[in-house]
Amino acid sequence: MKSGFHSIHHRLFLLFLFCMSSILLIVSLLYYNRTTDQLHEKISDLSQKNVAQTAGLFTLLYKGYDALSKSLSNNFEMIRLINEKTDGPAVAYINEQTVTNIIGSIFYSRDDLVGIHVITDRGKIYNYGNYMNVVDPDYADEDWYHQLQASSGKMVWLGVYQHSLIDQVEDSPVFAFGRQIYDLNEHKPIGIVLYETNPQPVLDALENLKLGEHSQVYLMSPDGRFVTSATDPTPDVSNLPMLPTSQNVMVEQQSDRLVVASKLSFSGWWVMSITPDKDLNVELIEMKRYLLIVISALVIVSTLIASIVSQTISSPLKKLIREMRQVEVGNFRGMVNVSSYQEINILVASFNRMVRRIEELIERVKLSSVSEKNAELHALQSQVNPHFLYNTLDMIYWMLDEEGNEQLGELVLSLSSMFRYSSQWEDGAEVSLREELEQIGHYLKIISIRLEGRLQIITEIDERWLDIRVPKMTVQPVIENAVKHGLESLGRQGILKVYTREEGSVLRLIVEDNGNGMNEEQLETLQGSLNGDNPGPGPKESGKSGIGLQNLHRRLQFMFGECYGLQIQSFPGEGTQVAIVLPISVEGDQTT
Repeated sequence: MKSGFHSIHHRLFLLFLFCMSSILLIVSLLYYNRTTDQLHEKISDLSQKNVAQTAGLFTLLYKGYDALSKSLSNNFEMIRLINEKTDGPAVAYINEQTVTNIIGSIFYSRDDLVGIHVITDRGKIYNYGNYMNVVDPDYADEDWYHQLQASSGKMVWLGVYQHSLIDQVEDSPVFAFGRQIYDLNEHKPIGIVLYETNPQPVLDALENLKLGEHSQVYLMSPDGRFVTSATDPTPDVSNLPMLPTSQNVMVEQQSDRLVVASKLSFSGWWVMSITPDKDLNVELIEMKRYLLIVISALVIVSTLIASIVSQTISSPLKKLIREMRQVEVGNFRGMVNVSSYQEINILVASFNRMVRRIEELIERVKLSSVSEKNAELHALQSQVNPHFLYNTLDMIYWMLDEEGNEQLGELVLSLSSMFRYSSQWEDGAEVSLREELEQIGHYLKIISIRLEGRLQIITEIDERWLDIRVPKMTVQPVIENAVKHGLESLGRQGILKVYTREEGSVLRLIVEDNGNGMNEEQLETLQGSLNGDNPGPGPKESGKSGIGLQNLHRRLQFMFGECYGLQIQSFPGEGTQVAIVLPISVEGDQTT
């Protein structure tokens, strides 16, 4: 469990999950805080607009009630009849009926009126409304009566009451308002008029102020008396905020509620709305629930993404580790095949190349070891009693020289030099290109005499390349194959050209002939043997030379690297070109 936790798969999974969850949580918190602020601002703006709309409704009600109250206080006929002093009962009765009819006409002009009561300073009362009016005998001591007497002619809102203020029989809720009645001729008050209407328009206006299900709305008089809606209880004054004296609108966000109030300019009354947080935060609660669902879903998605991403990264690495363990036990045949991120693909490709390179190097060491042993064996075979052979050839040379046969003597001397050069074989021996070309000169001299002038030899070697170090017996196998397989059986003048060409950091020592050449199949077979595809001898390998083209190609690659060795081009009837590719940096006595 401990090693599993420390694995790259689990670490990446936890890292991705933590990063994605942290980002998700931070964004959600920022979004929630921002949305909360915007919602509160929106509610405050909505509350102010709602209060303004409610104040507008009360303004309309006020104007309607004001016009209604003026319809009697400005009725000159009614004022005249009230002021008229009569001694006859018949005239007094007629005047009373006329006043009652005037009040009745006003009463029936509106559907919301409950009762109209005119009270003169003389104590005379005119009622219209309930047929069974029972006037409260103590009305003169009531507060509402004193408010109307002190009104100076302006309409006074008295508020909503549970029953009639003056009619003891009327027990339905009423909204009461009134004003003084003035004698316009003498400019003095002569009484009051009290209107009692259906309170539902006022209560509906208060209901319009509610922002939520649990909101409470009030209409508060200047003296602190409250008019509540039909469903709201009378508030506790001690829990209400202080109303401002210099402002007409108040919006106060308290810890657990929102209080919005607006002053009615025409009456001095205040309309107030108190909304608890549970109504204000309905949208926030829904948003919290929505965010929890979304966050839970995104966390699950983040977990899947983190698992997939970590698996995508760790799976190729696990395959690579398994293959590395195979390499540790000596199995170089396996390859890692993955398709992942660019860096992992590069790592896997580098590992595959390294394994192939190690396998090639091991195989090359095996082949090189076998080739070296074969070469040593051939060298030992060719060194059987070398001194006897050298002495015999020297003796033949001096005998021919005494007889004056210089051409044959030079042939024997060249043959002796070739034997002496090839017999001095050591493992990994290196010589200069100059020494190698001198040896080739002896060989070509023998071939020229044998071919009786049918071979033209062209050598173009730059002086600066003569001291470059090459493996011993590098050039002779190539020239020997060119003569034997390309020029010896040629029916025309043969040309053998040896020259060098510099290409960057590479020197190409080229042996070119105009011999028979090779067809495509022969060329492919020879190139296959050089690359190890066909381990058998190529068509142009010389058994007598002791070192074949295949052995030479592998020795050059073993000494300098895979980029070097032999490159062959050939065309039937045109000739063959063999390039010995060498590094220029290997000069003088420097060895690789």
